[in-house]
Amino acid sequence: MENTAAKKRVNVLSLVLCALFAALTAVGAFIQIPLPHLDYFTLQFLFVILSGITLGPKLGAASVGAYVLLGLAGVPIFAAGGGIAYVLRPSFGYLVAFIAASFLTGFICRKLNADKFWKYLVAALGGFVVTYAIGLVYEYFMATLYLGEETTLWLIFLDCFPIDMPCDLLLCVLAAFIGKRTENIRRRYVKVEY
Repeated sequence: MENTAAKKRVNVLSLVLCALFAALTAVGAFIQIPLPHLDYFTLQFLFVILSGITLGPKLGAASVGAYVLLGLAGVPIFAAGGGIAYVLRPSFGYLVAFIAASFLTGFICRKLNADKFWKYLVAALGGFVVTYAIGLVYEYFMATLYLGEETTLWLIFLDCFPIDMPCDLLLCVLAAFIGKRTENIRRRYVKVEY
């Protein structure tokens, strides 16, 4: 009986943490940090990577997936609103990529048995790579096939500078730092399966 109660606590905690990271991912889209003489960047990617570090591959991907599904259902939690029509926006590929990024980050943390800053950083960089690989390809196909723009994948890649990629790399470092600093707390209280 005691084992059943412990499993229920873990399941409830897992649901609460998934909901928390879905909410943080949504809020992160609206936390905009302005850069002088440039545009701004958001903290959304930070919460995506932290969901993988904290929850592991399955639950991390589930939390980000819940965020994406809520936005597609019409809740205005994406940076430019919400609704099913959002799939036609070239930037929607990054939202899909966030699910894969959370999964891959958690998967790499598990495989490396992350316990050092550099291991968390490798996992975060894995999430970074998959985010931009999926996001850029989706943006290219939507721009050329749906919008009829004449562009190249290289030009879309270059458009990610000087804000998006450098800032997301900094967020990878910050996520690795937070992952390392919260490691003891997570290992003690967060009993989720990888």
